[in-house]
Amino acid sequence: MQSFIVMQGQTYQEEKELGMIWSRKQASDGSFPHSWLRVMEVNEGNRIFHYVKGSIVAISVAKTGCQIAQRPSSEPNDDSGYLVELDYHELEVPVNVRAKFDAILPLLPIKYSPFQADANGNQGYLYPCNEELTIKLLEMISDLNIYQVDEEQLELAISTVRQTERNTFIPMLAETETEVKTKIRLGRKKFRQGLLPVWAKKCALCEIELPELLHASYSKPWKDSTDVERVDAYNGVLLCCNHNALYENGFIAFDGQGRLHISSQVPEEDYEKYGIQPKMKIARKEQNKPYFKWHKRHLFRG
Repeated sequence: MQSFIVMQGQTYQEEKELGMIWSRKQASDGSFPHSWLRVMEVNEGNRIFHYVKGSIVAISVAKTGCQIAQRPSSEPNDDSGYLVELDYHELEVPVNVRAKFDAILPLLPIKYSPFQADANGNQGYLYPCNEELTIKLLEMISDLNIYQVDEEQLELAISTVRQTERNTFIPMLAETETEVKTKIRLGRKKFRQGLLPVWAKKCALCEIELPELLHASYSKPWKDSTDVERVDAYNGVLLCCNHNALYENGFIAFDGQGRLHISSQVPEEDYEKYGIQPKMKIARKEQNKPYFKWHKRHLFRG
């Protein structure tokens, strides 16, 4: 299952009433905007968050995959485009993105983010919504829109909620969260299993071997990676807790030769505390190079 964020604005009301999203195939200048073409990626069962005037106002489930069709509206001269039929669930209390942006910002991808750094929505139509961001939006929606006073329903057990036939919204949220969390858990488990032998089951920097202290550290984070990259054993390095925190927060990086680079934000007098030295080098593999390059370019604090 994939998730997306659609930026609708003035088209929201009509598209909700028609139970769909729709985009043209080509812009008037002959270009093919990525946010229009992305509608072709939507499959049956995918989830879509609807952004209108600064807030997430609905979440929908795709009833079909993408179809080639004219916009079913009062504008008969519209060219054919990409259409997906949806089952809309409008929120009683919308999620104001700006008010929640401190929690949303760290989960936004560097490429194809639906939101700008100032919390405004980006121009475009349909954007990918990675699994970590999906979970955060689901939590925000649940906090604002689920008012359960029944003791059983407070447990949010899917089997219990399903008994309330009139309410499809709560089980849809629960199912979405379960599917997304399962995908992340299985993906990270596969990533770690592949990473362990690449680094001889020990920290690449300090050679600690205690499994409980070792982390499978992503070079290109989950939010920025494709499904293939998320389980690629070379998209990361095995590090102890201390070095993992330094790496994932951009205080250290590795170049294509495996040489350690230390951020200027780390005082030299603290190098010994952190177990790092400028001349350190790790036994990288050739397949690590593009991922190390991405990490150093986008995450390293320099």
